[in-house]
Amino acid sequence: MNCLKKIMLSVSLLLMAVSLFAQKDITVSGTVRDEKGETLVGVNVVVKNQPGFGVVTDLDGKYVIKTQSNEVLIFSFVGYDKQEVAVSGREKIDIVMKVTSEALEEVTVVGAGVQRKASVVGAITTVDVKTMKMPTANLSNALAGNVAGIIAMQQSGEPGENGSTFWIRGKSTFGANDGALVLVDGIERDFNEINAEDIESFSVLKDASATAIYGQRGANGVLLITTKKGQEGKVKINFKAEYGNQRPTRMPEYVDAVNYSQLANEARLTRNMEPLYSNEELDIIRYGLDPDLYPNVDWQDEVLKNTTNNYRAMLSISGGGPTARYYLSGAYYNEDGMYKTDNLNRYKTNANYKRYNFRSNVDVNITKTTILELGVGGWIVDQNKPGSSSDDIWGSLSRLTALTVPIKYSTGQWATYGTGNTMNPYVLLTQTGYKTKWENKVETNLGLRQDLNFITEGLKFYGRFSYDAYNYHEISRLRQPELYKAEPNRDNHGDLVLRRVAEATSMEQSTVSNGNRRYYGEINLSYDRLFGEKHRVGALFFFYAQSKSDAFNSENSTENVFKAVPYRNAAFSGRATYAYDERYFAEFNFGYTGSENFEKNKRFGFFPAVAFGWMVSNEKFVKDHVGWLNQLKLRYSFGEVGNDKMSDDKRFPYITTLQNDGNYHFGNLGVTNKGGIRIATLGTSGLTWEVARKHNFGIDLTVADDFTFFIDIFRDKREKIFMKRGNIPYTAGYDVADTNIQPWANVGKMLNKGVDGTLKYSHQFGDFFLTVRGNLTYSKTEVLDYDEAANALYYQMTKGYRLGQRRGLVAIGFFRDQADIDHSPRQDFGETLMPGDIKYKDVNGDGIIDTKDKVPIGYTETPGLTYGFGLNLQWKGFDLGVLLQGSGNNSFFINGSGVYPFVDGDYGNILKQVANESDRWISRDISGSASTERQNAVFPRLSYDGNANNYQESTFWLRNARYLRLKNVEFGYTLPNKLTRKWLMENVRFYFIGNNLAIWDKFKWWDPELNSSDGAKYPLQKNLTVGVTVNF
Repeated sequence: MNCLKKIMLSVSLLLMAVSLFAQKDITVSGTVRDEKGETLVGVNVVVKNQPGFGVVTDLDGKYVIKTQSNEVLIFSFVGYDKQEVAVSGREKIDIVMKVTSEALEEVTVVGAGVQRKASVVGAITTVDVKTMKMPTANLSNALAGNVAGIIAMQQSGEPGENGSTFWIRGKSTFGANDGALVLVDGIERDFNEINAEDIESFSVLKDASATAIYGQRGANGVLLITTKKGQEGKVKINFKAEYGNQRPTRMPEYVDAVNYSQLANEARLTRNMEPLYSNEELDIIRYGLDPDLYPNVDWQDEVLKNTTNNYRAMLSISGGGPTARYYLSGAYYNEDGMYKTDNLNRYKTNANYKRYNFRSNVDVNITKTTILELGVGGWIVDQNKPGSSSDDIWGSLSRLTALTVPIKYSTGQWATYGTGNTMNPYVLLTQTGYKTKWENKVETNLGLRQDLNFITEGLKFYGRFSYDAYNYHEISRLRQPELYKAEPNRDNHGDLVLRRVAEATSMEQSTVSNGNRRYYGEINLSYDRLFGEKHRVGALFFFYAQSKSDAFNSENSTENVFKAVPYRNAAFSGRATYAYDERYFAEFNFGYTGSENFEKNKRFGFFPAVAFGWMVSNEKFVKDHVGWLNQLKLRYSFGEVGNDKMSDDKRFPYITTLQNDGNYHFGNLGVTNKGGIRIATLGTSGLTWEVARKHNFGIDLTVADDFTFFIDIFRDKREKIFMKRGNIPYTAGYDVADTNIQPWANVGKMLNKGVDGTLKYSHQFGDFFLTVRGNLTYSKTEVLDYDEAANALYYQMTKGYRLGQRRGLVAIGFFRDQADIDHSPRQDFGETLMPGDIKYKDVNGDGIIDTKDKVPIGYTETPGLTYGFGLNLQWKGFDLGVLLQGSGNNSFFINGSGVYPFVDGDYGNILKQVANESDRWISRDISGSASTERQNAVFPRLSYDGNANNYQESTFWLRNARYLRLKNVEFGYTLPNKLTRKWLMENVRFYFIGNNLAIWDKFKWWDPELNSSDGAKYPLQKNLTVGVTVNF
C-alpha cells in the first residue's frame, strides 16, 4: 500500500513538472521567407486563441514574440496560405510561406451583397476610399471630381452648413425624389454623418440593374458604404491628428466711402438729377472729418476674421481572434466660423461646429458557420451661432455701404439704417444674442450570417435588424439693443439729431426640439455556385421593411395629423445571375415594392431589370493575338424603377381632408349663422407609380495591368411624374389658386441622358510609383411633358427644354444715342430710356420688348458637367497627390444691391468693379470723352433709385458658372520602419494638405460654385492642413 502511494505521488509530481515546463514563458524568434527564399515584410504572427497577442515581421523578415512553450503560432500574409506551427518549446522557428493555391478573386460591393468583379454587368463605380479623406467635416465635399457618376455643388462654407448637394448622374426628375439613396452597412443614413476613416468600401450604383434590389428607394441611384470590421490578428491602433487654417476662396469686394460718394453723384448727374454730395461733403468724406454723418466703415473688416481654424482627431482600435473580432473608433472635429465677437459679451456669437463620432463593430463566431454581427455607432453635434440668421448678416454686408452709418455714434448709441438685413452688421452679429444647437444620433445594427452549405453548397442566409434614434434641440437666447439713425443735418448746436429705429428688447429664451426614430429589418438568402468549371449560377432573394416616426416640434403640437402615422414601406426583391466560362454573363433583377401613397389596389409595383455582359478578352482568339489586353468587357442593362415620393413630403394624396372655415349665414343676415367646413386638401384617386425606364451601355478596359478605362452611356426616361394640376379651369369647381386644393396627377415626363467614365494609369519605375487618374460625368435633361397652359410662344414653355433652364431677354448692347432709341422697338418697362441703357432683341417681332421676348438662355441652374483629374507620386517615403476638379454647363443671374448700383437709393453696397471706369458706361457729358461710352462695358449707364429696364433678367446679367479648381494637394513623408519600430510603432506619416487652393473661371467676383446672385453668402473656404498618422 505504501509502495502504491509512493508511485502515485511520483506520477503527480512528474505531471506537475511537465505542466510547469509546458507553461514556461519563452521568446520565439525567426525569419519568414517565400518559396524563392526572399524575406517577407509585414507577415502577421499571432498566438492562436489569444486575440491581439502578436507581431509582424520587420524589413528583414524577422520576428520576435513572447509566448508559452506549448502554444501554437499562426503565420498569415495576403496571397499566401495561412500556417499554424506548434512552438513545442522551440525558441527558433523559421517559416517558408507558400503562395495560396486559391486565387483571391476581386469582389465589388453591389446591392444587398457582393459579386465577383469580373461578373458585374451593372453600372457600378468602386471608389478608392483614400481619395475621400479630405480635411472636411462633410464627406459629400469630397465627391465632386473624385467619383464618376456624381454631380455635386457646395453652396455654403458656414460651419455645420457646408455640405454639398449631390446627384447621381444629375437630376432625372422634377418631382420630389431626385436625391440618391445612401446606405451605411445596409441601413438608410446621412452621407455626411460618416467619419471617412471608418469606411472600408464605397460603391456607387447607377443603373436600374444595380439598384432594382432596393425598390423605389434606389430610383435615383445608391451609395453603398461598408464600415470597417476587426480582423483576426494582433491589435492594431491607428491615430490621426490634424490642424487646419481656413480663409475664404473669394468674396465680393465693395468700394469705400470716397468712391461710393463719387459714384452716387455720377449716378444722379447722368440721369439729370442733382448730385447727392456737395464738394464740401466730398472733402469731409475724403478726410474723415465727420465719422458720425460721413463715416467710412469697412464692414467686412469690422465683422469678419481673415482666417479661422479647425481641428480633427481620430483613434481606432481593432483586432481579434478566430472566435471574435472587433473595431472601435472615435473621432472629434472642431471648426470655427469667421465672425468676430464682442469681448464685452459673456457669450459667444461666432459660428462654431463640433462633432463627435463613435463606432463599434463586433463579429462573433457562434459556430463555425454562424456569425453574429453587432454594430453601434453615432454622433453628437454641438453648434453655436449668432442670434441673427446667416442670410441677414451677409445680406446686411451687401446692403450697408461704408458711408451709410457708423458702428456707433460718438454719443454712444448703436447706429443702423433699418432692421433685418439692413441693420448694422456689427449689431446683427454681436448684439442680438446667440443660438446653441445640440444634435445626437445613435445607430444600432444586429446581424446574423449563416452558411447553409449543409443544405446545398453556395447557399447563405443573412438577417439584419437596426434601430436608429435622432434628437435635435435648439435654444435661442435673443435680444436687441436700442438702434438709432442720425438725421442728415445737425441741430443749431452742432449736435446729432437721432431718430430711434428700433426699441431695445431684453434677452428672451425659446426652444425647439424634435427627432425621429427608424426601425429596419431585412432577410437575405443568396446562392452562388460553379458547375462543371464553366457554369456559374447565382440567386438572391431579399425582403426588407422599415418604419420611421417623426417627433412633433415641441412648440407646435398641432402639426399635420399624418405625422402621427409612421412612414412605412416594404419590398421583396430578387436577383438571378448566370455566367458561362467567364465570357458571357446574364442577370435579372426585380423589385416588388409597396407604398402608403397609393390606394389599396395600387400600392405595390413590379419593376424588373435585365443586364448582359460579354468578356471579350476571355475569348480564345483575343488571348492568342492580343496578349496585352487584360480585360475588355461590354455591358448593357435595361430596367424600370419606381418612385412614390412627392414634394413637401406629401403623404396619402388620395385622402381629402377638411377644416373649419368661417361662418355660413341663413335666415336673418348677420343674426343666424353656423360655422363652416371646407376642403383643406383635395385627394386624388387613381394615382400610380412614377416610372423610370433606364438604359445603360458600358465598356470596361484594362491594358497591360497599367491602364484601366471604364465608360457608361446612359438614358433615363421618367414618366408619370407627380405634379399638382395648376391649370384646371375654374369651371371644374376647383379654386386652383389655392395650392392645397390643386389635385395631384401623374402628368410629367422627362428625359436625362449622358455619359460618365473613369480612366487610370499606374506604373512603377524602380522606387518611383506613378498614378494618373481622371473621371467625368455629363448629363443633359429635357422636359417632355409638363402641367402648363398651351402657349403660342413655344420658347416660353417648360416642355422641350432642359430642367431648370435659365430664361431671360437677349441683350444686344447699349443704346448709342437718342436716334438709336427712337428707331428701336419700344422697351416696355416703364423707364425713360437714355444712351447707355441696355438694348434688347425683339424676339417675337411685335415691335415691343416685354416679357414675351424672354427666351431660354445659357444653361441650367445645376451643373450638367463635373470632372476631375489628378496624379499621385510615391518615391521611397515621400508621396504627393494632386486633384483638379471642374464643373460646367450651368449658369446663374447676378442681381441685387451689390450688382445693380444704387438700385435701392441710399443703401446697397457697390462692388469695386463698378469703380473701375473701364467696366462701366460713362456719358461723354461727364467724362468729356466719347471713348468712355463703351459698348463692351460690364455695367450700363448708372442710375439712382433703380432702373427697371436695365435690371431685367437677360443675357447681360447672365454668368457662366464654369470653373476649374485646385481641389486638393497632399504631400507626405512616412518615416522608415527601422526607425519607427524602435519606438514600438508600425508606421508614422507626416503630411500637408491644401484644399481649394486656387480657382480659374471667367467670373471673378465671388466663387461661382456658390451659385449666388449677389455673393451675399458665407463663402467657401480654402484650407491649409498639417497632420500626422501613427499606426501601432
